[in-house]
Amino acid sequence: MNTFPTLDAWLAHLEAAHPVGIDMGLTRIGRVKDALGLSFECPVITVGGTNGKGSTCAIIEAILLKAGFRVGCHTSPHLLAFNERARIDGVDASEADLLPHFEAVEKARTSLPEPVSLTYFEFTTLAILHLFASRKLDAVVLEVGLGGRLDAVNIVDTDCAVVTSIDIDHTDYLGDTREKIGFEKAGIFRAGKPAVCGDPQPPQSLVDHAEAIGADLWLVGRDFRYEAQPGNERQQWSYLGREQRRSALAYPALRGANQLINTSAALATLEALRSLLPVSAQDIRLGLANVELAGRFQVLPGKPQIILDVAHNPHAAAVLAQNLGNMGYFPYTYAVFGAMGDKDIEGIVSRLTSEVDYWNVAALPTPRAATPDQLEAALREAGVNEGPDSSVSRFETPVDAFRDALNRASENDRILVFGSFYTVAGVMAYRKSQHH
Repeated sequence: MNTFPTLDAWLAHLEAAHPVGIDMGLTRIGRVKDALGLSFECPVITVGGTNGKGSTCAIIEAILLKAGFRVGCHTSPHLLAFNERARIDGVDASEADLLPHFEAVEKARTSLPEPVSLTYFEFTTLAILHLFASRKLDAVVLEVGLGGRLDAVNIVDTDCAVVTSIDIDHTDYLGDTREKIGFEKAGIFRAGKPAVCGDPQPPQSLVDHAEAIGADLWLVGRDFRYEAQPGNERQQWSYLGREQRRSALAYPALRGANQLINTSAALATLEALRSLLPVSAQDIRLGLANVELAGRFQVLPGKPQIILDVAHNPHAAAVLAQNLGNMGYFPYTYAVFGAMGDKDIEGIVSRLTSEVDYWNVAALPTPRAATPDQLEAALREAGVNEGPDSSVSRFETPVDAFRDALNRASENDRILVFGSFYTVAGVMAYRKSQHH
């Protein structure tokens, strides 16, 4: 049975078939999972949180790979190709790897007495899980798409759950307070299993839920923490866990101020799972030195300096501003900015007005995006005026906005591309096309 011959055809079908996007509840996907007979022999690590999920997944994956384990890693969304969502042993799955598992999900879905409709994310998650289950892996790392409690990856019982940070984002679905959001994210915790929280101020709802279900909660500052070596802050740091201490660690290859907290949560996860997935100090050193993740404060080589960052909420924007401030002096900073309409746009831009001089705002290729007019209005509200040293310009696409910034910037300036996966992906695809 070959429903669709290519991955692109499958994805186009799934996007068109289920325009609802997010339909809360795990009953439908659970029935298809059962029909597929989906289960894992190996440990599963589930990573949720507002920001830092992708980085934390990448760090855990990199260390486990250096330790010689076979690892499957499912992250989302993707920047340039869907295949980025399914990595096996550090390599994106090929179309040939994925297609049989799309077929398997479709077959299981239509075999039910009452066929079930699945959203794009549910269907693709099941296909990727089915691929991983077929490969005799040693560990599987799953990034939560949205929230936790009702997210598709939560159909798999985790062996260790990680919540990186809790902040306000996706209010339509998850609630408008940290307590409500904390409860949603804590939904990935399991009874009797370690649950790691990297947020220094965890909402009481998350702590209470862990206690109520009997999860083994690891809190940063209580069960694990990190210390930078005095007088040596830039070079080395230490992880202190419940029983393990990892000293004289290098900073992870991922840049940015919040990477130590993400790395600490990753090391707490590996400490909690040490009887199942033992890693050495050397595995950790090599993993941290080699970890890569596109679009997470990614500074491209060459001049002018180009920074790609998928920051799309105020918390991430504040971290981005801190990272930009630590980069040294640049005469001018140009921003290429596009964002979704449901975001706190004013909260995002107000964190960055001190670092950005010229704003190029762009429409994005999705109906959910804010218009350039809306973005400009938020910038005016945040106090950005027209003048020799500041401006707002509107563009139809991130690429148009980026090309304008390239034309205007001197080689000592810098260009920041941020605000959404779509903004960064548009510019990444354009740069790739220029290099061929």
